[in-house]
Amino acid sequence: MTEAVATNTVLTAQGEPAQHGLKEHSDGDWANRVPVQTRSERPKSTDVADFPQVTGREAVWKFTPVAKLDALLNGELDGSRIPVSVSEAPGVAAEWVARGDARIGRAGVPEERGAAAAWSAFDEAHLITVASEESTTVVVDRSALDAAPRAAHTVIEAAPHAQGLIILENSGSAQLSENVEIVVGDGAKITVVSVQQWNDEAIHLASHYATVGRDASLTHIVVSLGGGIVRLNPSIHLDHEGANGEAFGAYFADAGQHLEHQVYLDHDAPHTRSRVTYKGALQGEGAHTVWIGDVLIRNSATGTDSYEQNRNLVLTEGTRADSIPNLEIETGDIEGAGHASATGRFDDEHIFYLQSRGISAEEARKLVVRGFLIEVISQIGDPATVERLQAAVEAELDDSVR
Repeated sequence: MTEAVATNTVLTAQGEPAQHGLKEHSDGDWANRVPVQTRSERPKSTDVADFPQVTGREAVWKFTPVAKLDALLNGELDGSRIPVSVSEAPGVAAEWVARGDARIGRAGVPEERGAAAAWSAFDEAHLITVASEESTTVVVDRSALDAAPRAAHTVIEAAPHAQGLIILENSGSAQLSENVEIVVGDGAKITVVSVQQWNDEAIHLASHYATVGRDASLTHIVVSLGGGIVRLNPSIHLDHEGANGEAFGAYFADAGQHLEHQVYLDHDAPHTRSRVTYKGALQGEGAHTVWIGDVLIRNSATGTDSYEQNRNLVLTEGTRADSIPNLEIETGDIEGAGHASATGRFDDEHIFYLQSRGISAEEARKLVVRGFLIEVISQIGDPATVERLQAAVEAELDDSVR
C-alpha cells in the first residue's frame, strides 16, 4: 500500500514549484506597501482622492482624535471666501485670486488627507504681498467664522529684501481646515505669527508651508491657547543657500483640549540654519498636547547648522504630553545638529526660592509658568500682541493653577 505524504510545496500559475518566499500573499502586495520610514518619502498631492480614509493608525494621525474630525476629513467643505480683515500697512497688498493662479502651490504640497481635502475644496486664495523694505506690521483677523465646515487657502509672499510681521489672529467659532503658503524672497526678513484663541468647541486643522530664498530669513511663531482641537503643522523648506528658518511655539492646554503641532525643517541647500523651540503647559483632566519635530539635512545641505527642542510643563494630574524629536542627516559635512525633549512638573527649587522671597506658593507657580512661556511669546516683537497674549496666559493661570 502506498502511503500519502503531505507536502508544503507551492506551485506557480504554470504548475511548477515556486521558490519559497516568492509567492504573493492573498492579502495584498506587501512589497509595495512598506510603511514610509522618513518624512521626505511621504506621498504628496493636492487631490484628496489620492489619500485613503483616515483610520487613526497612520503615523501622521496616531495621536489625533480623528473621530471628531470626520466633517473636515470626509465631508463637503465650504470653499468660498472666509470672512477676513487685513489692517492697512505701507507696502502691503491683499487680494483674492482664483485657485488656478500661478502664485499658488509654490511653497509646498499636502502630505495628508486633511490638508488635501482643504486644497481640493477652496475656490479662491487670499494673497497677501509684502513689498516694503521698511519693517511693517500686518494683522489678519479671522474672528467672524461660524461652526460650518470650511476650507481656506492663504498665500503670504515677501518680495526680495522685504521686511514685515504678519499676524494671523484666529478667534471665535470655527470648523476650519486650511493651507497657508509662505514664500520668502531673496534677502527678505519676515515673521509670520499664527495665534489660536478659538472658542472651546472650535476645530482647526492647518498646514503651513514655507520656502525661504537665498540669504533670507523666516521666523514662524505659533501660539495656541484656545480651541477644542487645534492641529497646526508648519513645514519650512530651506532650499536656497544661506536661508534661515526659526520656528517657535507656545501652547497652553486645558481640560479636554487637544493641541497638536508637527514641525518640519527641510535643509536642501548649503549653509542653511534652523532653530526650533516649542514650549507648552498642560492642566486639567484630559488635556493633551502633541509635538513632533522633524529635521531633515539632505546631502545637498553642506554646512548646515540646526537645533530643535521641545519643553512641556505639567501643572496637574490627568494630562498627557507626547513629544517626539526626529533628526535625519544625509551628509557628514555640517556645522552642527541636535535635538532635545523634556516633560516634567514644576521645579521645586524655583518655587522654594521664590517663596523664600516672600512670594506665595500660588503666585510663585504663576511666575514660573509665565517665565516659561514668555520666552516664545516675546519673539513676536509686536508689543501690543505680546502684552495681550501675556494677559491671556495670566487668565489661564488664574483659572486653575494650584
